[in-house]
Amino acid sequence: MNRLEIHAESGHRLGAANPFREGPADLRLIGPALGAWGGAAVALNSSSDKASWGFVVCLAVAGVLMAPVVQRALAGWISGAGLRGVRERGREEDGRHAAVVGEADGAVGGGVWRYRGAVAGVLVCAAAGIVAGGLHAAEVRRGPLPGLAREFGQATVELEVRGDPRPTRSAGWGGASVAVDAEVERVLGPGGKVERVHTPVLVIAPASWQGLLPSTRVRVTARLAPGDGKIAALLRAPNGPPRITGPPTAVQHWAGGLRDGLREAAEGLAPDARALLPGLVVGDTSRVTPELRAAFESTDLMHVMAVSGSNFAIMLALLIGSPGKALLAERGGLAPRLGIPLRATALLGGALALAFVVVCRPEPSVLRAAACGLVTLLAIGTGRRRSLIPALATAVLLLVLYAPELARSYGFLLSVLATGALLTIAPGWAAALRRRGVPARLAEVLGAAGAAQAVCAPVVAVFAARVSLVAVPCNLLAEPAVALATVAGFAALAVAPIAMPLAKSLAWSAGWPTGWIASVARTGAALPGAESGWPGGWRGGALLAVVTAVAVLVARRLPRYPWAAAALALILLLAVMRPAPLTRIVTGWPPPGWSYAMCDVGQGDATVLAAGAGTAVVIDTGPEALPVDRCLHELGVNRIPLLLLTHFHADHVGGLAGVLRGRSVGLIETTGFAEPPDQAAFVRRTAAADGVPVVAAAYGERRELGGLSWEVLWPPPEPGPVPDGPNDASVTLLVRTAAGLTLLLPGDLEPPSQRGLLRHNPGLARVDVLKVAHHGSAHQDPALLGAVRPRLALISVGRGNRYGHPAPGTIAVLRAWGAAVLRTDTDGAIAVTGVGEGLRAVPRGRDP
Repeated sequence: MNRLEIHAESGHRLGAANPFREGPADLRLIGPALGAWGGAAVALNSSSDKASWGFVVCLAVAGVLMAPVVQRALAGWISGAGLRGVRERGREEDGRHAAVVGEADGAVGGGVWRYRGAVAGVLVCAAAGIVAGGLHAAEVRRGPLPGLAREFGQATVELEVRGDPRPTRSAGWGGASVAVDAEVERVLGPGGKVERVHTPVLVIAPASWQGLLPSTRVRVTARLAPGDGKIAALLRAPNGPPRITGPPTAVQHWAGGLRDGLREAAEGLAPDARALLPGLVVGDTSRVTPELRAAFESTDLMHVMAVSGSNFAIMLALLIGSPGKALLAERGGLAPRLGIPLRATALLGGALALAFVVVCRPEPSVLRAAACGLVTLLAIGTGRRRSLIPALATAVLLLVLYAPELARSYGFLLSVLATGALLTIAPGWAAALRRRGVPARLAEVLGAAGAAQAVCAPVVAVFAARVSLVAVPCNLLAEPAVALATVAGFAALAVAPIAMPLAKSLAWSAGWPTGWIASVARTGAALPGAESGWPGGWRGGALLAVVTAVAVLVARRLPRYPWAAAALALILLLAVMRPAPLTRIVTGWPPPGWSYAMCDVGQGDATVLAAGAGTAVVIDTGPEALPVDRCLHELGVNRIPLLLLTHFHADHVGGLAGVLRGRSVGLIETTGFAEPPDQAAFVRRTAAADGVPVVAAAYGERRELGGLSWEVLWPPPEPGPVPDGPNDASVTLLVRTAAGLTLLLPGDLEPPSQRGLLRHNPGLARVDVLKVAHHGSAHQDPALLGAVRPRLALISVGRGNRYGHPAPGTIAVLRAWGAAVLRTDTDGAIAVTGVGEGLRAVPRGRDP
């Protein structure tokens, strides 16, 4: 049919404006994909019996639905009429419900029978998903490791490394341990007994495992702990280098060499660009600091540093330009300029995809990204958007059956949702924006960012219990730089093995846009209202989905009411900027005249002593930069004459950069016990970068500042007892305010040091406020608590921490001595006001 015929038969009085315009979306494969996904997800957490019954029920119902169709088909063939006989029989028996499809469709059915076939197909795929998930779950439970893990036993195993080792500690720990995804192949028992298995495990290993490549085989004798259902056990490897029993494969060795070459090429870049470029290109995030990762999480830019389908889209766009123009004469990219035919271009894209998978490791996460990227490749090969949705559904179906553990992966769900939103919602939103006068390119970017955020935010709320208020603008600002950094980074990756100087030049070119992306993430995350708490779990996700739908409906009508739109924009701006005076008015926190505040920084410590307008003494920083930075902003602190770090554990020093950010810090005092050494080095390095001197606090030292006075009560002078660890070396302060408030701040002192504190300070008496040592753990000295008998006992502790802090016994003892106990995991940040009878603690309250 030529263009004129299409134009004439369009059914529209104006004809077809574009004879090649797309038809309705083909949604037939979505049901089977979702069926397989759901079946695998259910089977992964079900017993073998339940999975078997689910499989039988699905097939039985599918058989019942398809029995009449099969019966008609058999009757038609037996009668010799073939497919035509089946159609005629269908007309006679159920004329109202069975409309026979035409010869062009080549299939039997219609009406009721078509829907029966669709439901039966979903059930059959669900049964296949149940089989895949059930087999994976059975493999996890098979063998001796799960039983040994439940008993916290020990085993000698031979395993194969499945992924790159990744640091497990937060800032300040210096990568002291790594997590390694692996599969145990042999369990070595007593007397030389060997049991062969294929058991997925997670290994917590020393930093000496850092350089292991996937497919490397290692023998290790490790302590075991129970897994989480996705893995059979958690293995804790002993200190020392790994005992390698088999080298990596040649392909993995080659891929590892390419990745090493990219890291070497990026060596001379600024710290953020050096860390981020390998992650952006091949998903290598080994150099990304927890602080930078937290910034990307707060701004919903994590997809940038993870391997994603957008990487394929960017590289393939070099070949053919916009996928939507693949079949048109005016298609862009390098392929038509070089005279490469369309099919050859698609083959080149496939080769590029294969190389991408090899370099980025054939792990489930990389395979997920490759499958989503192949959707773009199919668009380039066909030029029809209607083929993208069935291609995405096919990718989901195959990947879930191949790696059923993806069915319960939030990352996989987010990837599929984002890709689906770009294919279905984003084009309509972009067209609506163009109709309102928004430039075409900006409308496309806005539509894509908005659609992806709208469908992904509810899922993020399920497991992160937060909502990012800056995600869309940060993605808009970062998006133009992603393509530049990706192209130059891939070029550096390819050139590094043969011409390192050229690779370094290309990496330098990629460093500028990569640094810009990191700056966008850091700047957005530093805004006080960058993210807001939200109810977690599926109820919270459903609530956010409803709120998002309402917001979309309201946004469609806002152009008619410019004043309302301006008011909403102002409210959103204030919610993000959260100016301290306005925050005080809205939340009532911090209260006027506060003298001491305990920030909510999770499982860690960060406390503040007011020392005048905008001035404070800060004790410890918490484990991460963003929480303490936001707390100090709410308190209105911009000048810190003294920052005291009680000891060098990461939960007390990891957020140092957040305290230093945008504030004047005069001096950092620390304990003289520089352990762990990597964390002490982290503090010195970070302080030196900002030009802040670091000194050791001295026993008996007395200082005064802005109505505050304090004395260092611990650790004792040399020679004295050698601390058993960093906790026992915590700098302990006794603080007095001009109004007469007394506070004891003992860091993380353990009972031996608490008893030593009493011996060295026999005059220690009752205080108004006690910062309970070590997050309210059970390790407290009753004599110390009885001596100080605080009126307020404040505990800095993280929600749902794995240590069981605070201990119920500790809380009971404090209350028995007459103390009012408040804790950050339930009360949020806490501020203290008043003295004497007016003394009170004002909790900020936790975000939902």
